[in-house]
Amino acid sequence: MKSTPTGPSTDVRKTKNTKSTKNSKVTGNTGNTGNPVQRNVLISGASISGPALAYWLHRSGWAVTVVEKAGALRAGGYPIDIRGTAIEVVRRMGILPRLRDAHIDSRRCTFLDSDGDTVTSVSPSAVAGSVEGQDLEVRRGDLAELLHALVRDDVEFLFDDSIDTLDAPHTPDIPGRYGQGVDVTFRSGRRRTFDLVVGADGMHSHTRELVFGPEERFHHYLGYCFALFTMPNSFGLSREVMLWNTPGKAAALYAVGDGDELHAFLNFHRPQPPFAALRDPGAQKQLVAAAFEGAGWKVPDLVDAMRHADDLFFDTAGQIRIPHWSRGRVALVGDAAYAPSFLTGQGSSLALAGAYMLAHALATHRDHTAAFAAYERDTRGFVAMNQALVDKGGASLFPTTARALEQRNAMLRDLVTLPSPPARPAHSALTLPEFAHQSR
Repeated sequence: MKSTPTGPSTDVRKTKNTKSTKNSKVTGNTGNTGNPVQRNVLISGASISGPALAYWLHRSGWAVTVVEKAGALRAGGYPIDIRGTAIEVVRRMGILPRLRDAHIDSRRCTFLDSDGDTVTSVSPSAVAGSVEGQDLEVRRGDLAELLHALVRDDVEFLFDDSIDTLDAPHTPDIPGRYGQGVDVTFRSGRRRTFDLVVGADGMHSHTRELVFGPEERFHHYLGYCFALFTMPNSFGLSREVMLWNTPGKAAALYAVGDGDELHAFLNFHRPQPPFAALRDPGAQKQLVAAAFEGAGWKVPDLVDAMRHADDLFFDTAGQIRIPHWSRGRVALVGDAAYAPSFLTGQGSSLALAGAYMLAHALATHRDHTAAFAAYERDTRGFVAMNQALVDKGGASLFPTTARALEQRNAMLRDLVTLPSPPARPAHSALTLPEFAHQSR
């Protein structure tokens, strides 16, 4: 998802994000001495896939710059999952123990009917298809902070800035050399040249739009709109989820701990995406309020809290499906290339695994064209399996008909008496290649 408001800001502009700009004119030419010059890369986006990619590229000898349009990292935030192959990625990065410490460990997920009566309570891991004791659920900001801490002393961060234009020279590249580069003009007015540029700037990627065209070409709408925001914990919830449903509508409250704040979620089915509302916060609130008019339980309280929230995030559930993840010297990673939607719960895991695979390909193939081809060849099947989770029941938590809702409730009641279902094969379908240490 696009940069979601996730709570109080942690200002990192005073950390080592204004590292010397000596790389601003460095390209990959061999120069007059015949000795290779350190290659440099610009990564747009400092959420998850961006700093993860920065870590692995720095390790293999790249000079890395990360540009982020937000003025600072955002702490806390809504929960995200790290499963299967992504667990191995964070283990190899050395942050698995700290992520286990940050694990939310929700105790139960309670499903409610239209009147607010309990349908059943089940283990959150049984609903998500995750492996209890192995897979993780952490606040998005906690993962982002850990990734940033890994690289902040080795990578240049440019906060409160973004890419304005990209200009790659049209002269042919020489295989195995990085002599042409990409000329980048930033919103701030500064100009730099990089050997490669990577868009890690989310589902609504500006980098992708500059290089591949409008998002509408690649956005596959899945039929839902949603709103995320925080509200006071007047329900007394602790480490649990409450989910209310009627056909085509859902409201959820998520307590990530024992605090006085809840993450609220309102989700509703809509046949066509409301593109105009995506740029109009007022229209978003009106659209959500209209969708839930007359709803039971505590939904009117959630709608009222949404109207007054200062951290509302509204978007559509959709996937990015693009024929190729690179063009010339520009590549995409994470949601910018293959957002799977929140309905799969795999966005962060794909971001971590994809960053690893792209960095491994660039470490293995000095020619970027070959590297990008290898990255796509070795990762696309994994992405396709995880995006297909929507077609294989990933959206079953939000039925759009009364019959489908009753079928889902019957399935949930069975989970109480039957053994938890096994982890979904798609979560671990990618075996990571070994990342060799390389000299810098």
